[in-house]
Amino acid sequence: MAVSEVMFWRQFVSLPVMLGWLAWRGELSRLRTERIFIHARRSALGMSGLTFNFLALTMLPLAEWTALTFTAPLFTVIISGLILRHHVGPWRWTAVLFGFAGVLVIAQPGHSHMPMLGAIAGLLAGLFGAIVTIQVKDLSRTEESLTVVFYFAVFGSLFTAVFLPFTATSHTLWQWGLIVAMGLVGMVGQIFLTAALRFGAMASVVVMDYSQLIWASLFGWLLTSQLPLSTTWLGAPLIVAAGVVITWREERARRIMARTGVLEIQ
Repeated sequence: MAVSEVMFWRQFVSLPVMLGWLAWRGELSRLRTERIFIHARRSALGMSGLTFNFLALTMLPLAEWTALTFTAPLFTVIISGLILRHHVGPWRWTAVLFGFAGVLVIAQPGHSHMPMLGAIAGLLAGLFGAIVTIQVKDLSRTEESLTVVFYFAVFGSLFTAVFLPFTATSHTLWQWGLIVAMGLVGMVGQIFLTAALRFGAMASVVVMDYSQLIWASLFGWLLTSQLPLSTTWLGAPLIVAAGVVITWREERARRIMARTGVLEIQ
């Protein structure tokens, strides 16, 4: 199945479920929004990130793919410092350097045990993940989680439907079952993640997100009998540690600002 078709069904399957549930409860008004263009922009960025995610997943083992997507906090710091012109101190810049050192350990450029295109796609997935996290955090100020996920599915379906005439294929009953399951699980995951970003402290959300590496290693072993390579055991902790340090410093700064009114992030 082509990546574009996977992405279409990943989004489209969730639409009738969300609409049906809201209609049954008489709560379709919850989908009302005044930020439709912001939703469209978030969806375009999110679908770009999903594209790189799926491409990396087709080329890399699960654990390596997951580790590379953990670079999102590193890119968040770079975006904050170089594009948004926020102050970024030595703690966070040092964490970024250590994180990308972990990427080099995993990818082993020049002695690659993995496709370099896969590694690049994984890094781009991390980059777009950082951008989308910023977008979702902004949308969550005014929109509830279900609204954000619904419009992501609407625009994501529209963006990818363009490619269906060229990529769509027939599927068996078993494959349709997997497609529906993918859409439903993706929808539930998006709702929980959006709710976490809305109600939870970013530090808690990011740290819990790193548990993906455990699950990816477990499922990689159960489904394909693959265990993470030795370079992944060395590089992944550097990426995770960098993300934790970055999140800890930002959470510390928020607490100081809440207490004193002074923003100080090092």
